[in-house]
This record gives sequence, C-alpha cells and structure tokens, in this order.
Amino acid sequence: MQRLPILRLFAAAALCFACVTTSTHEKGITDLNEQHRKELDRVRTEDAAKLAESEKARKDLEAKLGDAQKRADELNKVLQGTAADKEKLDKLLQSTNAQLEDLGRQKAAAEARAATYKSLTDRLRSMIDAGKLSVRIRKGRMLISLPNDVLFDSGSAVLKRAGQDAIAQVAQALAGFSDRQFLIAGHTDDKPIRSARFPSNWELSTERAVVVTRFLVSKGMKPDSLGAVGYGEFDPVVANDSDDHRAQNRRIEIQLQPNLSELPSMGDLANQSG
Repeated sequence: MQRLPILRLFAAAALCFACVTTSTHEKGITDLNEQHRKELDRVRTEDAAKLAESEKARKDLEAKLGDAQKRADELNKVLQGTAADKEKLDKLLQSTNAQLEDLGRQKAAAEARAATYKSLTDRLRSMIDAGKLSVRIRKGRMLISLPNDVLFDSGSAVLKRAGQDAIAQVAQALAGFSDRQFLIAGHTDDKPIRSARFPSNWELSTERAVVVTRFLVSKGMKPDSLGAVGYGEFDPVVANDSDDHRAQNRRIEIQLQPNLSELPSMGDLANQSG
C-alpha cells in the first residue's frame, strides 16, 4: 500500500523534469532560428553591398569603355584625315617633281638655244658689224635677216654680185650647223608688182627664196637641209608707212629650224594642256 504514493511521487517528478526539458529545447530552437535569421540578414546585406559595388564597377567600366571608344573614333578620324592629307601631299609632290623636270628640260633647251645663238652671231660677227645682216629671235624663231636691197634689184629675182658674196659668207658660217634644218623665206613690202613673170609679191618673194636656196647649195650646203617659202607682203617686221620701213620689210630670212630635242614632248604638251 505504501508503494503507490512513492510511484506517484516519481511520476510527478518525471513530469516536472519533462516540462523543464521541453521548455529548454524550445528556447534553444528559438535562439538558433534568431541566429540563423541574423546570419541570413547579414549575408543578404553583404550580398547586396557586393552587388551594388559590382554594379558600380560595371558602370565605371562602361564609362571607361565609352571614353576609350570615343578616343578611338577620334583617332581614326585623325588617321583618315592624315591619310587624305598624305595622299594630297604625295600628289602635290609628284606634280612638283614633274614641274621641276619640265623646268629642267626647258632650262636645258634655253641654254642650248642661247649657245646656238652665240655661236651663230660669233660666226657672222664681221657681217653683223658691217651691217650686211642681222641675227635675231622673232616669233620664237632664230633667224638671219638679209636686206633685199643688198641681194636683189627692185622687182628682180637675180642675185647681185654683192648678194652672192653675202650669201657665200653665210653658207660658210652655216656649215658648222650640220645637224640643223634651214628655211629660206622671201619677204616684200606692200607695193604690188603685177609683172608678167610675177603676178604678185608672193611669186616674187618665193622666187627670191628659191634663188638664195640654190646658191647656198652651190656653196656646199646640203639640199635636204634647206627649204624655200615666200610670204609676199604678209609678214612685215614694221608698218609699211615709210620708205625706210618698206626697205626693212624687203628681206630674205634664213630661219634655223629647232632640233626635236628642243621641242616639248607630246607628254609635256598633254600635261600643260591638262
């Protein structure tokens, strides 16, 4: 009979112990949950901070990339402009070099003409000083001019004795220019002739040019280096307004034809026309 109270006492104690243990357990779980929540909040906060920092870094990188692209575009424009400028400079340099070459050729040709002119005047110096002829440049042509009154009587194409001596001296001087072609040109004043043999000054001037040409050949000049032409009164050196001026227009001219090397090439002419 006494064992029943004791059992009851043990049951009550066990129940009390169970209640204490359950309360302690629940408090532990609550504490753990709180710690877990706090840790989760901390992690979320750190993740948010890292995400914000990463986003800021991304935006900074985008800004730097945009600046770099802008500088690259500007550099490309500069390079393109430099390339265009270089092309222009290259073309200008080529054009300048071509002009220098052309000027060099012109200079060489001018020096050659000057040397020829000096040589011709030196060979004919005595006749120039005596007033029998003149050496001049006219219309870009180098020529020897002899007055008709020394060579022919008025209206005649017969070479006078004084004219023969003068032409013989000229032939001797021109012998030193074996590489040259010569054109003998007859000229008159504006007074018409109208004779049976010479219907006009053209026929007279042409006949006189042929006579001088034949005489030059008789003095040793090569026929294939000579030509003859008559201009009549249509190429005066001065106006036919006085006897003195008309005498100047009555003349025989011996023109030195230029060497091909002294003439501009077809390429030079094309460049000049362009």
